[in-house]
Amino acid sequence: MSPRGPVVVLDGPAGSGKSTVAKALARVLGVPHLDTGAIYRSVALYMYQHGIPAEDSDELRRALEEIVIEMRDERVFLCGLDVTEEIRTPKVDSLVSGYAAIPSVRRALLGFQRDQARHGVVAEGRDMGSVVFPDADVKIFLTASPEERARRRHLQRISAGVQSDYDEVLREVQERDRLDTQRECSPLQVDPGAFVLDTTGLSLDQVVETLEKEVGMRLGKGA
Repeated sequence: MSPRGPVVVLDGPAGSGKSTVAKALARVLGVPHLDTGAIYRSVALYMYQHGIPAEDSDELRRALEEIVIEMRDERVFLCGLDVTEEIRTPKVDSLVSGYAAIPSVRRALLGFQRDQARHGVVAEGRDMGSVVFPDADVKIFLTASPEERARRRHLQRISAGVQSDYDEVLREVQERDRLDTQRECSPLQVDPGAFVLDTTGLSLDQVVETLEKEVGMRLGKGA
């Protein structure tokens, strides 16, 4: 393990519970939590606001040089504005995969993501273990059935006061899975060294307890 603190990564498809679990593990380990999905969502929001389509263009690459993303106390700031709630809207949900699949976008954000691990980190995303932190101390892959993941996202939207239809959300989840697993640049995949946990039917406490034990053993702190 690095003397600066552990680097723990969680990969998995949309709605698998990465964000909630990563926050809990980060608190236990005493290291920062990095939501890389929020970074890509911020990029998608910026491009949408500026009318820049999801294609590898000179215009998009120039925009990437102008974007300033900051993450403070679980809040996300885009060019100085708090966009924590705005990046979780259905509109951004529908846009993020298109921008995240562009090689120049992923290259531009790679250094920023790695820089967040200076003092250790619990990072969540879709290519954390395979691309961003290939030498992570612990690699975890969370998954769940499409139906379970759609149910979670559906309830999440309702609790946020956003109108939601379960069947539509399920179609979105299935399409997101297709895009994430089939894209040429950094497709979603299980790293050979990852601990895989299917969270279907498990409570948050059950998932966190299981992963706390696994992380502890892998870091040499287990019994």
